[in-house]
Amino acid sequence: MDFQQFAGFAIVSVTLAMTPGADWAYCISSGLRDRRIAPAVAGLSAGYLLHTALIVAGLAALIAATPQLLAGLTLLGAAYLLWLGISTLRTWRSAGFTTTTAGSAGSGAGGSAGGAGPALPGGAEPALPGGAAPESIDAGGRLATLAPPIPVRPGPARRGGRQDFFKGLGTSGTNPKALLLYLALIPQFVDANAGLAVPLQTLVLGLSHFGVSVLVYTCVALAARRLLRSRPGGARAVTLASGVLMVCLSLVLLAEQGASLIG
Repeated sequence: MDFQQFAGFAIVSVTLAMTPGADWAYCISSGLRDRRIAPAVAGLSAGYLLHTALIVAGLAALIAATPQLLAGLTLLGAAYLLWLGISTLRTWRSAGFTTTTAGSAGSGAGGSAGGAGPALPGGAEPALPGGAAPESIDAGGRLATLAPPIPVRPGPARRGGRQDFFKGLGTSGTNPKALLLYLALIPQFVDANAGLAVPLQTLVLGLSHFGVSVLVYTCVALAARRLLRSRPGGARAVTLASGVLMVCLSLVLLAEQGASLIG
């Protein structure tokens, strides 16, 4: 594989990643939420890693040559995309970027200027496990109580990150169009007479498109967050458009599959 051949693939890869579709719609919707965009982008990109692994292992060609299996994957991908689009449409009226200030919950009546914890009824001191008394020290002339640290459990943000990752993985990983695109694109840039083995060339090209996807999808999500964070009307309009796009793409997939079954 020479440099000119790889450069040609890079141009095609960037062009495809820059084409708006279901991946873009999911990136934009994730950029408008008050969560990290990394899990969503990682999930979308992991789907392309899955397609790369299938091609290197030769399973993609087997799937494409098996009409029943390809039809099942198409229906699965269309149904998932339809569900994701409907879920996005259900939230478009409340779309917008909002932030919460860390520690604001502790700045009310429950937290004093001296940093003491909430008072217990009757002025009782907090009890420690086993009946041990809390240790007290003199901190600047004031009595401070040292309580044991409270274990922190994974909060909604961490669970939301996992959900964003798997939604992104489902969006790109169950898309049979992406799998067929890999089959149609990558072999055109593989040279059987090159010194590098064909599976390794396929792996390099697949990983290259993975890297391009990470860069493009990150920029799309960040641009949506930066441009629409102070424009709730625009955020709602873009969210609505993203949901409509997902639903339309899923209906196109279902229509194509229905026509092939009838024919």
